[in-house]
Amino acid sequence: MPDDPNEDVVLMLKVKLGDEQAFEELIARHQARILGTVAKMLGNATDAEDISQQVFVRVWQSASRYQPTAKFTTWLLTITRNLVFNEMRRLRRAKFVPMDVETEDHAPRDIADETTPDASQAAATADLQVAISRAIATLPEQQRLALILRRYEELSYEEIAAVLKTSVPSVKSLLFRARTMLKDQLHGYL
Repeated sequence: MPDDPNEDVVLMLKVKLGDEQAFEELIARHQARILGTVAKMLGNATDAEDISQQVFVRVWQSASRYQPTAKFTTWLLTITRNLVFNEMRRLRRAKFVPMDVETEDHAPRDIADETTPDASQAAATADLQVAISRAIATLPEQQRLALILRRYEELSYEEIAAVLKTSVPSVKSLLFRARTMLKDQLHGYL
């Protein structure tokens, strides 16, 4: 995660002038965040990599119109949101839902917990992680993104509202409904 958000604005203003080195630095600073967010939304590593690359292509293409009116990360996550939602709509039209955490042979992926010495406890933890991923995948787009931005990206309600282009009370409502749905779906694990 970047140390200084103001440095992002300085870098983006350089990108706006065509500075490729500044662009590469922005990619290095934010690539992991964007890839993680996209992967959590789509549940498919290959699609996540493609969309993440598209995000940065879009940043480069939009550089001439960039105005530092909001935090750079808010602007970047807004681009990410738009591309992810477009991809989700495309996948729904194709009647393909890559939301399960699975391997190529469609078997559930084992998630190892190396901090737990007990094998049965590690298996239970892996099962819970798969169940959580599947439950998150069933949430409506807006709820899912709000939850991911809050839980995994640790954005404030205000930042999430800016990314989703909604109000803070609406974000709180989205999060409440998402958590309620997850609690209902995961009641056997809790």
